[in-house]
Amino acid sequence: MKETILLTKHMRENPEESHLLKSYEKNGGYKGAKKVLKSGSPESVLEEIKSSNIRGRGGAGFPTGVKWGFLAEDEERYLVINADESEPGTFKDRILLERDPHQLIEGMIITCFAANISKAFIYIRGEYAKPARRVQNAVEQAYEKGYLGKNIFGSAMDLDIVVHLGAGAYICGEETALLNSLEGRRGEPRLKPPFFPAVKGLYNKPTLVNNVETISSVPWIMNNSGKDYASLGVEGSTGTRIFSLSGHINNPGNYEIEMGSSFGEFVESLGKGVRNKKSIKAYIPGGASAPWLRGDQLDVKMTIDDVANEGSMLGSGAVVMMDEDTNLLLAAKSLVSFFAHESCGQCTPCREGTTWLENILDRIASGRGRLSDIDLLLDVCDNISPGLTWPPKMTTICPLGPSATASIVSLMKDFRSEVEILLPKKVVLS
Repeated sequence: MKETILLTKHMRENPEESHLLKSYEKNGGYKGAKKVLKSGSPESVLEEIKSSNIRGRGGAGFPTGVKWGFLAEDEERYLVINADESEPGTFKDRILLERDPHQLIEGMIITCFAANISKAFIYIRGEYAKPARRVQNAVEQAYEKGYLGKNIFGSAMDLDIVVHLGAGAYICGEETALLNSLEGRRGEPRLKPPFFPAVKGLYNKPTLVNNVETISSVPWIMNNSGKDYASLGVEGSTGTRIFSLSGHINNPGNYEIEMGSSFGEFVESLGKGVRNKKSIKAYIPGGASAPWLRGDQLDVKMTIDDVANEGSMLGSGAVVMMDEDTNLLLAAKSLVSFFAHESCGQCTPCREGTTWLENILDRIASGRGRLSDIDLLLDVCDNISPGLTWPPKMTTICPLGPSATASIVSLMKDFRSEVEILLPKKVVLS
């Protein structure tokens, strides 16, 4: 198994200067945008994106071309780049922001041309100080060169880009919470409907919200073709994707591959196997929000649909491997603690439920567990996400609450004995 290098080609070939405009232009940067603005049409761009069959790389996996087509008509429309990459185990957008920001800017120019947008925003995770500086510098370089501002590339198109740094809240990765934060409000998700961003988004205007990796893919698609992009990967999961591999493996990192290989191939070939030649007990296929898969499920293909068929999701592309010695109860507790801490507090099931889940898991882990704790855990999970199914049913405005239950449900489904052994034994009196 080898990587297929599209998005990361420039940064690999020019590791020291890939963030600079001169380096990006030297490698053909902005040629696609210039061509599109001078001789293309919004309709032709949209058709190329649709024919590529690219699906959003932020987690939901919605077809990008279809999403663009939902944008309501209005004199004012916005593009917002969701660079609030805060999911534990996910670090693929960071390298795109830090090492090739002009690729993102060019993708934004093409997207805004297709959607008749003249104002765009890049919302960057608060902890990403260096990537934010790199992006801001790249935006300033683009303005100086006439690639942003009035009549860019000598065309009739105007485009302004604003870089906005978040305050370190995971919840702002949810698109409507991000929009609230961008407006200077509390980072709380909005009710849908009516606040579907494509209809009522930033400042109540139609808004496209796309992930960094998604928009960074646009220049390659336009420089080649949607058909060429669709030829990579497999049906339903086309193109390449950057996966963040971590956990108990020998060679962690970001890898750009065509979708369709198995997780086992991925770990052995690019991850160089499990540390100390141990076996995998469980793994997370798509970030902290995703239900776990067992170690005997490494033959599952790395596609959106194949992972979904196994009751999980490819999500943010974060693959976390846990070896045979992993204390899965503590692993679940760590994830639940994260979600409890990051809850915005707006919805009672999430605000109260995640805290209770954390407390019960802590009680069991510390040897103070009760015989009733397993049933209690599942009951609390059911109150947050009724039926404990996947995709989850929700009692909350956004998926953060149900995401907190994923690790617990996985633990109880496949590794219940590891929890039961920590509980006091039932005594039968004769």
